[in-house]
Amino acid sequence: MAQQIPVLILKEGTQRTRGKDAQRNNIAAAILVGDVIKTALGPRGMDKMLVDSFGDITVSNDGATILKEMDIAHPAAKMVVEVAKTVDQEVGDGTTTSAVLTGELLKEAEKLLDEKIHPTVIVEGYRAAARKAAEILEEIAEPVDLENTKTLKKILKDAAMTSMSSKFVSTNKEMLADLVVNAVLEIAKKNEDGTYKVKKDNVRLVKKEGASVDKTELIHGLVLDKEVVHAGMPKKVEDAKIALLEAPLEITKTEFDAKINISDPTQMQLFMQEEERMLREMVDAIVKTGANVVFCQKGIDDLAQHFLAKAGILAVRRVKRSDIEAIHKATGATIVTNITNITAKDLGKAKVVEERKVQEDNMVFIEGVPNKDVITIMIRGGTEHVVDEVKRALDDAVSVVRNILQKPKIVYGGGATEIELALRLYKYANSLEGRSQLAAESFARALETIPAILASNAGLEPIDIIAELKKAHSAENAKAYGIDLFKGKVVDMAKSRVIEPMVVKQQSILSASEASEMILRIDDVIMAKAGGGPKPPNPENRPPDED
Repeated sequence: MAQQIPVLILKEGTQRTRGKDAQRNNIAAAILVGDVIKTALGPRGMDKMLVDSFGDITVSNDGATILKEMDIAHPAAKMVVEVAKTVDQEVGDGTTTSAVLTGELLKEAEKLLDEKIHPTVIVEGYRAAARKAAEILEEIAEPVDLENTKTLKKILKDAAMTSMSSKFVSTNKEMLADLVVNAVLEIAKKNEDGTYKVKKDNVRLVKKEGASVDKTELIHGLVLDKEVVHAGMPKKVEDAKIALLEAPLEITKTEFDAKINISDPTQMQLFMQEEERMLREMVDAIVKTGANVVFCQKGIDDLAQHFLAKAGILAVRRVKRSDIEAIHKATGATIVTNITNITAKDLGKAKVVEERKVQEDNMVFIEGVPNKDVITIMIRGGTEHVVDEVKRALDDAVSVVRNILQKPKIVYGGGATEIELALRLYKYANSLEGRSQLAAESFARALETIPAILASNAGLEPIDIIAELKKAHSAENAKAYGIDLFKGKVVDMAKSRVIEPMVVKQQSILSASEASEMILRIDDVIMAKAGGGPKPPNPENRPPDED
């Protein structure tokens, strides 16, 4: 019988894992990611310190930030990171919950696999349970009356405070929540159906180290981390007429190689005079429009600065493109690409443009803008790490307020929603046929672990707390009972005002379900080795020669 020759279809050095080994490796990697950040869940959760390859330190308990900063190599673990990123992009909060829930769903799935239940059956059960969970959320969520301004502000503030209660800024959450609610309501636009449209990017978060977190303030306009370019220029301009330039206020050099022979010193003088004339023409074009403030995306020549200062114009150069667009939105100024064509119609307006000293640096404030499309929250904090964490907390709070305005339905926190979903899913599982009901029950158990982790992170006994929660939820109209992690007992979250947007819970559960389903369906991992194949084997199995 002829010897069978192995057929190689993959590159040399490629690693392949098949069947149960591939499945278990992927599940273990995803579970590990969930376990890493589960201690950061909830208001009594701990922070993580992450140090990158350059030695830069990030201290945070924000799920998306932790996962983004972790240098994860395993492909299945990366999928969990993608879940957190998706939740962060879509709803801006609930990233830790989604990653932890993915890990818990896979833990439950692993038990079912041990019982010889096929992954496809588990996936079907999980899908059915996730769909039902989304329906139950719609059913138990309470609608928010967007017309009653007083009640709406109270709900938005409570939701913003809930989102910040697990963050470093929890001691200042009431003051910061007021800032966030006022900022978002100012830029929100009402739709025909009564809901609001909120562009999150229009709430600009500007960081500045120094002073304490309670000095964080709301600026009705814009703040640029720039300074006035010339000492002779005014530092404050009232009733500002703003020119917004995309083109440089300098002589553009030719882009090709050229040689100019000068035989007479007067010719050099003529060159300099011509440059001066061209710059003066540019400045004169701006002065004729009546502009008294100039923001330029590119550079401003020293001579042009001198002419602008003589004309009493405040000028700022090298302004970021995103800032230029924000100034355009807020002041109504047209972004001008050809300075010679600028007219008075291109100018924007603001009550005050002023350079102010903030700590050791100068910053330019643009206040009293006509369009309420852009607003700034000036974040203060003692160190760089503090202001970074405050920014992350405010970013989440802005997202939460936006979510309620765009989809006005709320649920209650403290594990209340998860335990209500779990109890209802146990009943729903009985209506499914075959082994899918076991998967649906596992889905419910995974949801049940969220309040258990919250309790554990607060130093409480999870088994006792879950038993108390189930007992409380067995009564009618008791869907709002959750864990008061500071008092260590089960209370009515509606009275404690622990509020979360329904859409955040929905997105977290659906994303976690989809990620766990995708990981469960993988039974073959083919991984190309970075940097080519392995070194050729040593035929005589002898040690390498030494020098």
